[in-house]
Amino acid sequence: MRTRIAIVGGGLGGLTLARILHQHGIDTTVYDRETSRSERHQGGSLDLHPESGQRALAQAGLAGRFRSEARSEGEEHRILDPAGRTLIHHVPQPDSFSGRPEIDRSVLRDLLLDSLPGDTVRWGHRLVATTPRPDQGWDLTFHDGHRASCDILIGADGARSVARSLLTDVALSYVATLVQFTVADVDRRHPDLAELVGPGNLWCVGANQILAAQRLGDGSLQVGVSLRAENEPLDTYRSKRALLDMFAGWHPRLTALIEAADGAPTPRLIEAMPTSTRWTSRPGVTLIGDAAHLMPPVGEGANQAMLDAAELAGHLATHPTDPDTAIRAYEESMFARIHPIAAMSARVQAMMLSPTAAEDIVRFFSRPAEPAPAV
Repeated sequence: MRTRIAIVGGGLGGLTLARILHQHGIDTTVYDRETSRSERHQGGSLDLHPESGQRALAQAGLAGRFRSEARSEGEEHRILDPAGRTLIHHVPQPDSFSGRPEIDRSVLRDLLLDSLPGDTVRWGHRLVATTPRPDQGWDLTFHDGHRASCDILIGADGARSVARSLLTDVALSYVATLVQFTVADVDRRHPDLAELVGPGNLWCVGANQILAAQRLGDGSLQVGVSLRAENEPLDTYRSKRALLDMFAGWHPRLTALIEAADGAPTPRLIEAMPTSTRWTSRPGVTLIGDAAHLMPPVGEGANQAMLDAAELAGHLATHPTDPDTAIRAYEESMFARIHPIAAMSARVQAMMLSPTAAEDIVRFFSRPAEPAPAV
């Protein structure tokens, strides 16, 4: 089977691209490695920025549905020191969507999936190899031996992208360790923690380490421990006891977040691509999202992936008979946009896990807010 456009990866970037192209009457096939939309937990919530994530949803015709699902109160955030003292407490305007409202990743993904024709996503297709076709285009081979082909291949397959190798051999760098766990039904089971975190996000900032939590729409907390890159095996971080030892001396009200964890913590390495990454354009293939510009998770990744999708879709719709021109135009604008954002993300990541993180973060959040560009 040969398709015109194949999108590898059914995350937020890939689905946004498929939706906007569908709006332009351009059909795509999305290949995703998961066996169904509910195979795995999609993670916590994210704040969608007006100039990027929200702009992409507007182009997708989904701004109204987004507002019906998003939580403006989720913008509230608190920053505490290890003694439990409040350094910053930001409370947004009630019911205002002018800023960066929060939405659960799973809810946003379902919103995008539900906006597509039912046969757009091919579940259980993990790409393992790509081969150029003699008449242009690509043959795709999946883990179970299934094969497909396409004229245009768009890699939206994340940090460990298979499609990326067609354009660059850039190496990833290990920048931090993130350990995550969930506290379910927090209002009933742990009302003290519900009050501590509030309706949005909490960061407890110490020297070289952060204990954070965010409220999800289902009444649970997503808790994360961020640590500087260390040459320790990931199994080191799989027990509550080990984490509690790392936060010895912190106020018990804060470490109660670790004690309340449901199940064992899940650690993972945080990696990033060099901020100056770019490649020479190649006919019939490009990348969006983490496949193109993997950054530390400081609030830009999903937003920039969705904006990538919107911009690429716009170029493809403008040049329907000349996709290579569309791809080159997208890549040039994407590189120019991403490089300063990637550099900023790297600086913020280093700041958050520095010995003087608390003072630095207070200064960062105390800066006058820059007005967002009009959507």
